[in-house]
Amino acid sequence: MANPWPYTAGGPAGNKIKELLEEEKIDQDMIQIKNPTRENLMVMENSTGSQFRFGMPGSEISKEELQKCLDRIDQLPDDVEYLVASGSLPPGAPDNFYGKIAKIAQDKNIKCVIDTSGNALNEAAQSGVYLMKPNLRELSELAGKDEISGLQQEEIAKKIIDEGKAEILIVSLGARGAMVASKEKIHYVVPPTVKQKSTVGAGDSMVGGLILSLSRRDGLQDAVKWGVAAGTAATITPGTELCRKKDVEKIFEWLSDKETSIPAQNKAVPKKQILFKINA
Repeated sequence: MANPWPYTAGGPAGNKIKELLEEEKIDQDMIQIKNPTRENLMVMENSTGSQFRFGMPGSEISKEELQKCLDRIDQLPDDVEYLVASGSLPPGAPDNFYGKIAKIAQDKNIKCVIDTSGNALNEAAQSGVYLMKPNLRELSELAGKDEISGLQQEEIAKKIIDEGKAEILIVSLGARGAMVASKEKIHYVVPPTVKQKSTVGAGDSMVGGLILSLSRRDGLQDAVKWGVAAGTAATITPGTELCRKKDVEKIFEWLSDKETSIPAQNKAVPKKQILFKINA
């Protein structure tokens, strides 16, 4: 049995998340919080096809509730291999909260994956993580620059890895796919051109495909292709609909026909992975 998915939730939206996870038969570990879970809205304008996204401010989370989150992570069993800390931090959470999670993961020999931005990303990087998935803007933040050019991104990625901030960087390039950087080399995974209907959930889908593949003991080469395939597939579905399995598999096959050269990871017995979502 997979480890329950811990997440913070409160109010009607939090209860709805619980119901949806139950419908999907996903093992869950809801950390009840006093304030309601935030809701984000997406509006489609039929006449133009334009999409408008409204990210609502999150409710404040207390020190006690944050500590419950850290306690849950500290209690994870030894067979957990991957832990994903994803999303923006809510009001009340210190900038180094994901850094604290990364430190616990290090102590428990869990590979920590960070997908966030701003000060939270920089603080997590100071603790050192297994993998980070910044976009170009976030990569520039890690480098302490206002912006970077395409000519600088490889050099900056190598510097971040050499400094021990991450073992692997997967830099999201939007429709251009991703740049994959490790100590061994830098590689690009470029998806096919598709007609985008919505970008909602594309980044999370990319992380999901990546970690699922890694947890199956695929090499980094295939794992990134699965991630890019899932992220790209999410953009061809309308509204908030996420990727469809058949689309992901089709795009992965297309990518697999292209020349790749990332060294595969050592094969081993699969371990478990866990996603920790806190942007309540």
